Amino acid sequence: MHNSATPMRVGYLVNQYPKVSHSFIRREIAGIENCGIEVRRFSIRSCESELIDPSDLQELKKTCILLTLPRLQLLGMLLWGLLRNPLASLRTWWLASQLSQASDSGLVKHWIYFAEACILHRWCQQEGVDHLHVHFGTNSTSVALLCHNLGGPTYSFTVHGPEEFDRAPGLYLDQKITRASFVVAISSFGRSQLYRLCDYEQWSKIRLVRCGIDDLFLQQQPSPLPQEPHLVCVGRLCPQKGQLLLVDAIRQLRNQGFDLELSFVGDGPLRPEIEARIAANDLQDIVSITGWVDANRVRRDLQASRALVLPSLAEGLPVVIMESLGLGRPVLSTYIAGIPELVKSGVNGWLIPAGDVEALTESLKELLQATPEQLRKMGAAGRIAATTQHNIHTETQLLASLFRQVKGNRLDVIASSPSPMGPIQPAQLKGSQAL
Repeated sequence: MHNSATPMRVGYLVNQYPKVSHSFIRREIAGIENCGIEVRRFSIRSCESELIDPSDLQELKKTCILLTLPRLQLLGMLLWGLLRNPLASLRTWWLASQLSQASDSGLVKHWIYFAEACILHRWCQQEGVDHLHVHFGTNSTSVALLCHNLGGPTYSFTVHGPEEFDRAPGLYLDQKITRASFVVAISSFGRSQLYRLCDYEQWSKIRLVRCGIDDLFLQQQPSPLPQEPHLVCVGRLCPQKGQLLLVDAIRQLRNQGFDLELSFVGDGPLRPEIEARIAANDLQDIVSITGWVDANRVRRDLQASRALVLPSLAEGLPVVIMESLGLGRPVLSTYIAGIPELVKSGVNGWLIPAGDVEALTESLKELLQATPEQLRKMGAAGRIAATTQHNIHTETQLLASLFRQVKGNRLDVIASSPSPMGPIQPAQLKGSQAL
């Protein structure tokens, strides 16, 4: 047990960490540590083969990854959990079985979550973790819930969307909220969706803590706009990002005689389809794909562009939008989720209806025809918005304050959480509110 002079120790749990697309979590952890809270990093799975950023590789050394442990060690930790408190283990196994009834993951996976929770509980005991914080309300939060039910630390989690909102009933998100100490939404839109998914009595648990950008962007002086009409689209190559629509828009602009270049910065499952669409439209000379790159390369690619283009179909609030605006580059994106909270059409960028390739094409024309002074003013306005709303130092101080309130039992909503040993009722499982 920690004495009063011992710093608080928080465990961060993510399904895959470190990961190329999770640099915002790495920045958040660094910010929490700068607030004087010790952090222990836990991950279910490893993405080591994908890592190229030196900061991610350094973070990997600090992370306990469950599924990379030897089987005998995993078995020993599981048996320790089962034998240490058989009654709590039985109750939690039964809870996992009940939760599977409302889930889209099935019974076997929930028994696996139970086993993972036993091992996580052992880690938390060994590391003296006071509280667990999870990113994404998916399977990792299920593991944290079960770990808490075993007698482990309290937990909270950050919801990003869109997956959590799309799958809310199958993720029994309402029950995860009920049993959590608090829940973080990264945008006002996200908070509103969480309000829809839980009882009014739980609303006080839902706190707005925005993702933040660090000094690499906050203190960076905007570089001059490039002479070339170069645009970038940064992010995972996947259907929800709308990249195929962007290829179609670039084809239309090329056919109308516009001079431009586009770089897709990232990688993902949609890459073969994007490459095929580029080839079919003979766009190889003006559209390229970089694959995964490190944070410094992302920053350089943004600085070498006139604007970031992200025609997303489903989102939370992409961190790359904050980064682009922080570097003084306007953003062209869509009227969805939390994006309009940061991107203001005609002020620091352009917003279009999601899925509308004609609107995308027309806005790209406006972007390409904008004068350097117009783009500079938009970039300056975007920089003010990003650094004001998404300062990592401010946001992590807010999150650290919530962690300390939980440890000190000063967060009013703790009393509304069920007992960690209390069994969930089947009727509660059937009450999940669908979007």
